[in-house]
Amino acid sequence: MRGIHEVTTWALSQDYKFSEGLVRYDIIGDGPPLVLIHGTPWSSFTWHKLAPVLAQRFSVHYYDLIGYGQSEKRDGQNVSLGIQNQLLTELLDYWGLHKPLVVAHDFGGATALRTHLLDKRDFEKLVLINVVAMAPWGSPFFAHVQQHESVFSGVPAYIHKAIVEAYIQGALYNELQPEEFIFLVQPWLSDVGQPAFYRQIAQASQQYTDDIEPSYASIRCPVLILWGDKDEWIPIATGRRLHEAIPHSQFHDVPNAGHLSQMEAPEFIESRILEFLS
Repeated sequence: MRGIHEVTTWALSQDYKFSEGLVRYDIIGDGPPLVLIHGTPWSSFTWHKLAPVLAQRFSVHYYDLIGYGQSEKRDGQNVSLGIQNQLLTELLDYWGLHKPLVVAHDFGGATALRTHLLDKRDFEKLVLINVVAMAPWGSPFFAHVQQHESVFSGVPAYIHKAIVEAYIQGALYNELQPEEFIFLVQPWLSDVGQPAFYRQIAQASQQYTDDIEPSYASIRCPVLILWGDKDEWIPIATGRRLHEAIPHSQFHDVPNAGHLSQMEAPEFIESRILEFLS
């Protein structure tokens, strides 16, 4: 597990030039390839407890989705789920990964599933953690931002900061270290980060999961589903429905964890993933 100093200096050291901007990534460890895919409104930082552990056995690839974290953010940018699977497909080619292990959270789940089902990319095994994958999803806040994106993008910085902090706090059942919470909020507070925060919400559309939901029975790899039992963003009942939709999948609830299970219950997540991947 990373210490506080490592948390506050989390930085991605490598770049990939994508059509929608520069994507930041890193690769650590040695062994079979494994890809970590984060969700919204997060970054690869959500894996900071898990990545070093997995790197003891795997070659761990992690990156910030375009428009998120340390990857490029700019006006007019497409950061929707419709572009994120294209990015992952390009990265798999760029990294030379034919059939990697994949661990995905939230929007990362939709990204991995779209890459597998639409772009026909094979995975050795797939772990889905509190993922966006089944209708209905979104929230009244999403709907309000989609109707008034420019208004939200222009609010004073101190109001925006309060919105982001309250929004992220709503995903949690357990308190994080103060430094961890700050790192989750920080990418959205700059002059480019503020409009980027509302851009990714405005472009969120259930259509991107509706496109693939009827195909879940045709998933071609073993699947493990992990779900925080105190998730108030996407209730555990949705995770159980996803389990029913994917034949031969495994399901485990994550006790006393909210939406950010990999940060709230890292030891439990770690043990279940290592058991499944071995």
